[in-house]
This record gives sequence, C-alpha cells and structure tokens, in this order.
Amino acid sequence: MNIIKPPKLKKGDTIGILATSGPIDTKSMPILKAINLILSAGYKTVISNDIYAQDRYLAGSDQLRLKNLHDFFANPKINAIICLRGGYGALRLINKIDYSIIKNNPKIFCGYSDITALSLMFLKKAGLMTYSAPMIMSDFALNPPSDYTINEFYKALISDNYSIYGTNIIRKGTSKGILWGGNLSTVVSLCGLDFLPDEPFIFFTEDINEPVYKIDKMFRQLLNIDKFKNNLKGLCLGEFSSTDNKEWLIKLFNELADELNIPTVSGFKISHTACKTTVPIGANATLSNNELIISK
Repeated sequence: MNIIKPPKLKKGDTIGILATSGPIDTKSMPILKAINLILSAGYKTVISNDIYAQDRYLAGSDQLRLKNLHDFFANPKINAIICLRGGYGALRLINKIDYSIIKNNPKIFCGYSDITALSLMFLKKAGLMTYSAPMIMSDFALNPPSDYTINEFYKALISDNYSIYGTNIIRKGTSKGILWGGNLSTVVSLCGLDFLPDEPFIFFTEDINEPVYKIDKMFRQLLNIDKFKNNLKGLCLGEFSSTDNKEWLIKLFNELADELNIPTVSGFKISHTACKTTVPIGANATLSNNELIISK
C-alpha cells in the first residue's frame, strides 16, 4: 500500500472540530474549555456549524454528518481534524464516504473508540495515515485535562520518530510492520468488509466495559480470518478498562501469545481513560521487547 502521510502540525495551523458519531446534549462549557486549550497551544480552531445536532443517539443524520466530513476534508484552510466524541455512528457512514475526497485532501485526522471505523477505512480506501488520539469532549474538555495526554498528542503530530512503551512483556522478540488497530469492538464491527491491511502489521488495541469472554470472542473472530492471522506480526495491548476478571484477561493474553508465537506486550497507555498516548495508524513500526518504535 502507498500510504499517504499528512503534513505535520505547525504552529498557526487550523484544527477543525467535527461530530461524526454520538451527540452532546447541550451547548455546554466543556467545548469552550477545549477550544481555549487548543488556542493556548498556538493553533486556530474551526467548529462544525452542526456540532450540536442530534438525531436519537447520533450527532445529526447520516447525510448531515457525511456532508460535514466531506466539507472538512475539502476545506484547504483546515489542517487537522479532531473528532468531538465517540459513541456510535461512524459505521453508518463508511459505505457512503467519497474516499477520493479523503485521498485528494490528506490531513491529520484524530479520534479513537467509534472513530476507529473511520480511521481504518481511510487507510484502506484512501491510503491515509490517521491517528488514534484524544478527542474534544473526553480529553481536551476535561477539567483539568491530562498533561500527559495533551503533550503526547502534540508530540506525535509534530514528530517523525518516537517511541512508546508497554509495561509487561508477555512474549519477547522483535517484529516489524505498519501500526494498525484501535478499539477492539469497533475493529470487529468491520468484519465482512474489505478492511484489513495487505501488508504485515503490528496490532494495537484496547477496550472498555467488556467482559473477558467477549474480548476472547472478538480476538477469535479476527484470528479466524486468514488474512488477519497471516499478516499479524506483533501485539501491543492497551488498557481493557472495567472488565470483569483481570486474572482471566491475563490468562487470555498469555494464551494468545503462546498460540501466535509473536512478540506480545501489554500495558501500553492506549485506552479510554484520561491518560492516553497517540498512535499513528499506518506508520511504520518496530516492536522490540517493550518498546514500540514509530517511524512516520
């Protein structure tokens, strides 16, 4: 795959705030806090006119969210996009997106959780490297926001090379490939589509509020796909917050490492919690023991 790497973020660039998935209830102060935080770092902001739209559990109709997504990518004055929040809704858009707009207007695109669906399809259909990264409501709008999360975010968007570290080596070794993955349940929701990389990849993943048997089931669903299993060269496991049994989860991860016989490391700060790192989806990477070396 010829991966398109968007231009790095520069001081004075404009960051667009876009609602692609779930809504927010009211015109509350947290968005203003997030905007002020971005402005104080030396960047400009543009907010979608429909940021407060709501259609049931969605941030407006599919047609509205799709139009705003296309418009934000086509707008040459917007250098980067940060999604408002996750929830649900991205999966409803992926077969309606004009991926030529994404490919012809490459720019930084950031989000996690439900946004994983957009990021993986942007990579597959348009070749665009995106970022599993903090979002407006869950991160920038916190009072106070996590210094670690915000610092790691900007570091990732301006750097060519950097490393992140896990805390627990389950299986030692070194592997190489593109970085690929995101929220596990959202990755699995794409099964049945043409969404997997054609090249070797290191799979990073996390989730929240899922019992261990469902985490097991989701890994098994992916591993039953030959293309996934054959191209999988390393596992970077983030946080699986609020699961039902930590001992079972550890046992599952050890079983996966033994079965796959690939480098496997847990404890990466890839998560739904306030303290998270930023991971480029589609960047070249080397997993060596507990170090994930990222090269864009």
